[in-house]
Amino acid sequence: MSLAQVSKTEKKIVKAVDQNNEYYTELLKKLVNMNSGTMNFEGVKAVGDVLMKEFDALGLETKWVDGKAFNRAGHLVATNKGKKGPKMLLIGHLDTVFEPDSPFQSYKMLNDSILKGPGVADMKGGDVIILLALKALKEAKVLDDMQIEVVMTGDEEKSGSPLELSKKDLVEGAKWADIALAFENADGDPETIVVSRRGSSGWSLEVSGNAAHSSQVFTEKVGVGAIYETSRILNEFYQQLSKEENLTFNPGVILGGTSTTYDAGQSGGTAYGKSNVVAQQVKVTGDIRAVSLEQLEKAKKIMSEIASNNYPGTSAKLTFNPGGYPPLAPSEGNSELLGYYSNVSQDLGFGKVQPVNPRNAGAADVSFTSGHVDMAIDGMGLSGADDHTINETGDLSKLSVQAKRAAVLMHRLVAGQYK
Repeated sequence: MSLAQVSKTEKKIVKAVDQNNEYYTELLKKLVNMNSGTMNFEGVKAVGDVLMKEFDALGLETKWVDGKAFNRAGHLVATNKGKKGPKMLLIGHLDTVFEPDSPFQSYKMLNDSILKGPGVADMKGGDVIILLALKALKEAKVLDDMQIEVVMTGDEEKSGSPLELSKKDLVEGAKWADIALAFENADGDPETIVVSRRGSSGWSLEVSGNAAHSSQVFTEKVGVGAIYETSRILNEFYQQLSKEENLTFNPGVILGGTSTTYDAGQSGGTAYGKSNVVAQQVKVTGDIRAVSLEQLEKAKKIMSEIASNNYPGTSAKLTFNPGGYPPLAPSEGNSELLGYYSNVSQDLGFGKVQPVNPRNAGAADVSFTSGHVDMAIDGMGLSGADDHTINETGDLSKLSVQAKRAAVLMHRLVAGQYK
C-alpha cells in the first residue's frame, strides 16, 4: 500500500501495529477461549483481569468497577491522563451471549484468517483492537500526551438493573469526553462505520373484554371481546407506522383467551379459552426501536391514541417500559468524524468508508454517549459474521487494518489536523 499521505509519526504507528499484530492475535485467541457469558460473573471478571494487565503494561491507570449493585460482574475502566487534544472515550465490552451451557466454547481456524469462536467479533476482537492501537501509539511515543478513557462493560449483551447504575461509568465517561470511539463490529463490513444506532425499549399491551357465550359477540351488551380489539390495535400500529423510516415495533409474545398468565422473567405464560366463549383477556409484549428520541416520542403518542380508541365492550392499557437503550441519533458531528475516519482509511490505502444504514445497527453501549459528546462513531472493531450464533466468525486479517485506522485517527485528532 502507498503511504504518500501519511506523516513520519503515522508511519511509525503503522509499523508498530505490524510488529505487534502476532502477539495481539494470540491474545484474542486466548480471550475467545475464556467463557464470559454475561451471567458468568467469574468468567467476565477473568477476561477483565487479562485485559487490565495489558492496559497496566501500557501505563494506563486501571480499576475494576464491581457490578453487585446492578447484579452483574462489573466493568473495566482504564485511563490515560495526558494533557493534549480532545478527550476521547473508547468503548468495548467483556461479555458475550454464550453462557457456560452453550455448545460454543472455543475457537477453530476455518482457514488462514477466519476464526470461528464465541465473541470473536462481538466483541473481543474490538477489545484487542483497542489495545493494539494504543500499543502502536505508545511505541510511536504519542500515547502519553493523549487524554483517553477506556470503558469495557461487563453487561452489554444483557444489561444489569437498575440501568442507571449499570451504565453509570459509561455515562460519566461520556460526560467527560469530547469524542466517543466504539469498537463493536458494525455490520461486519470493514468498509462501513456506524454514525447512528436505533434505541431499543419494550412495551406491553393489556386488553380486556366481556366474557360471554360466543353467540352474543357483537351485541351491544357484550361487544367484540379482547382478541378482536387486540387485532384492531396491532393492525392500526402497522397501518399508521410501518412506513416510518428507521422505526420498528414488534409484538413478540401474545396470550389471549378467557384467562391468561404472563411471566416477564420467562417471557411467556399460559392462555385458556374456548372457541364458544368471547375472549376476556389478552396480553402482548414487544419492543420498539427508533433512530431518535423525537421519533420515539412521536411513535409512542400515535400508538397510545390507537390503543385508546376502543371497540365496543373493550378497554386497553398500553405501557412503555422505562429505561432501555437510547438511540444514537444522527448528527453533524458524527458524520464529520466518519469523514475523518474515511480520510485516514484512504490515506492508509484501505479505501473509503461509508455509513451503516441504522436499520442494520442494533442497540449498543455507544448510544449512552448521545447528547454528551460532540461526535461519536461505532463499528471500529473486528470484521466478522453470524455474531450471536454458534457460527460466529472474525477475520483476523482485519485486526491490523482496524488498529491502524483507529490509531492514526486518534493521533490526528490529538495533533490538531482536524479542527
